[in-house]
Amino acid sequence: MPPSPADSVGAIGTIFRYPVKSMRGEVLDEAAIDDDGVLGDRAYALIDRETGRVASAKLPKKWGGLLELSARFMTAPRRNSPAPAVKIEWPDGTHVASDVGDPDGKLSETLGRRVTLTTTRPDSVSVERLDPLDPAGGIRDIGHIMLRGKFADYAPIHLLTTATLAQLSALCPEVRFHPRRFRPNLVIETAAGRPGFVENKWVGKIVTIGDEVRLRITDPTPRCAVPTLAQKDIPKDPQVLRAIAEHNRLPVPLLDNEVLPCAGVYGFVVRGGTVRPGDVLRVE
Repeated sequence: MPPSPADSVGAIGTIFRYPVKSMRGEVLDEAAIDDDGVLGDRAYALIDRETGRVASAKLPKKWGGLLELSARFMTAPRRNSPAPAVKIEWPDGTHVASDVGDPDGKLSETLGRRVTLTTTRPDSVSVERLDPLDPAGGIRDIGHIMLRGKFADYAPIHLLTTATLAQLSALCPEVRFHPRRFRPNLVIETAAGRPGFVENKWVGKIVTIGDEVRLRITDPTPRCAVPTLAQKDIPKDPQVLRAIAEHNRLPVPLLDNEVLPCAGVYGFVVRGGTVRPGDVLRVE
């Protein structure tokens, strides 16, 4: 990371975009950010034809297999235009395009449920989330908090710092806290000497990134079962969530201040623009 001004807390290390909800995404050299977040992020999702619900790896028994698939746009998304076609790839290298042949059939076969790949949100959005800390395996519907305009669960932008990952690694060295487990849009490489869980203090504040982008940080990010699931070269590990639950439980405003295991923060866009790795982040 390049040297940062004294008032910064770090700089962008990696930018992620996830064209299809709950599939692995793509790393970007730069990203346009508008009111809906990173352009093209969570533009697509799978809809369960039987229930009409949005498929999400937050219910691993049904949809955990989505994390084994990766998705990328075949052409760059453009503002005020329909999302371009996506290429979906399986671990063995098999792939389909969203606009050719029968992608729904291939996806349905893989997942064992009849699904439709779409950019169109249902009139009534339903998304099931397993409560991984509930011994009874309770399921909560979080469709009512889904961001309008795309298939993000709540906020346009999810940020995670390397300080938080390093703190968790120091507390639980036997666990691999890879950033891809947490599916952030922006991984912030924090300045030297910053304490772990530094982004907890950003909630309720405005952060600026580079010369253009300003975000209002509203909530710590409550963690579900997704960070514990296997994806590509990252093994399944239930200890990931247990470690967060032990060391970083916080009240979450969007969930009536319920105290939950958290890592990272959610942000809403005050002013959009373009961001790149190396852009400095400051907290106002």
